[in-house]
Amino acid sequence: MPALMIQGCGSNVGKSLLVAGLCRAARRRGMRVAPFKPQNMSNNAAVTPEGAEIGRAQALQALAAGIAPHADMNPVLLKPETDSGAQVIVQGRRHATLRAREYAALKPQLMGAVLDSFARLSAAHDLVIVEGAGSPAEINLRANDIANMGFARAADVPVVLAADIDRGGVIAQVVGTQAVLDPADAAMIAGFVVNKFRGDPALFEDGHRMIEARTGWRGLGVVPWFPAAARLPAEDALDLRTGSGGAGVTIACLALPRIANFDDLDPLAAEPGVRLVMVWPGQVIPAGARLVIVPGSKSTRADLDFLRAEGWDIDLAAHMRRGGHVLGLCGGYQMLGRRIADPDGIEGAPGETAGLGLLDVTTVMGPHKRVRRSLAIHAASGLPVEGYEIHLGETDGPDRLRPFAHVDGRPEGAVSASGRVAGSYLHGLFAADRFRAAYLAGLGIAAGGLDHAALVEDTLDALAAHLERHLDMDALLGLAR
Repeated sequence: MPALMIQGCGSNVGKSLLVAGLCRAARRRGMRVAPFKPQNMSNNAAVTPEGAEIGRAQALQALAAGIAPHADMNPVLLKPETDSGAQVIVQGRRHATLRAREYAALKPQLMGAVLDSFARLSAAHDLVIVEGAGSPAEINLRANDIANMGFARAADVPVVLAADIDRGGVIAQVVGTQAVLDPADAAMIAGFVVNKFRGDPALFEDGHRMIEARTGWRGLGVVPWFPAAARLPAEDALDLRTGSGGAGVTIACLALPRIANFDDLDPLAAEPGVRLVMVWPGQVIPAGARLVIVPGSKSTRADLDFLRAEGWDIDLAAHMRRGGHVLGLCGGYQMLGRRIADPDGIEGAPGETAGLGLLDVTTVMGPHKRVRRSLAIHAASGLPVEGYEIHLGETDGPDRLRPFAHVDGRPEGAVSASGRVAGSYLHGLFAADRFRAAYLAGLGIAAGGLDHAALVEDTLDALAAHLERHLDMDALLGLAR
């Protein structure tokens, strides 16, 4: 079946959003469409119905396409644990934790899994829209590449190159990419898109023609900045930098170096009565925060050491003295306990680290990784919550007698005797509108009646319409083969 690949002149040029919008546009045209990303690097993962891990961006793209997310949509997922090592997920399952050199040696063996997943998606859909990773101009990574031109040539998928005009130098981005590519790789590119234009796109007509003249590639349009993208789940932690801003009661979240599965924050940021603040290194936890969230982490003990080095443990103690509330999610839940032990070195060097002591629980890391979707009942409100779990380690202790929720009749999470500190392994819980409203009401925050799922769906429709207005969509989709 036909396929088309969106590659970028660099990271964060908007590839994920373009693919989501194209999936929704193709769906609106009556096509059975599926997203595909051969290799993703992100600690913001999603859990599929069959209990597999894929990148959060591919789950959003599947939603745009109107289909359930599946492991085949992202056959290789890298989840960074250190600056030079990552957990490798292959077709939804944990494969190994490898250093960069070790992964480079493994990549040739992974092309088979990538092509198998692509073949299954292609056989079941009218169109597959593929997202590259980083940039094909990173020619130092071209050998054994499975993410960009290595895949495009192996699967014979035409490429559209996306460039980001907002960061400047867009002509050099596109022309320079062609200049460094191998001619056979450059021949795979059938056109280009200029993305994130602020102002009147007509002002770039001369630049658009100059790129066409210098590259011989067809210009498919200039896409203006799409402010509503902030309503969609973020893929990269850098996208969270500004929080939600504006007025409202402050909820603060610690921006840990290995923050993971931070889609928990998206519904909170969309609430009119909430001012979500990301606390970045060098900053203090706002004194007026009603709630502090300690989020998930891909390297829990290392991030706990970082938290202390920043002095956030002192800030949290002051926050508690002021009567504030704390919620720890997944790795953050583990940090709130008395101790985290990793005797086998699952997440780093073997050993143990003293926790923050805000919950009377202890965590022991082990090789078993729990990956599943869960239907829970929140203990305090009795309201249902649909969430997911992705974690290593088992947590137990006296505060577990006051669970945060119940899953399949078993207690989940823990709550302190004061009721002001809670921890849970459940991610995605704030997407449930009734629960979110009840939880915020318990903090004295009036929820605005937000239907978060409808907000995301409406934004995807608006994104598709935005692309239809500014791209030659017939020509773009016509490039697929």
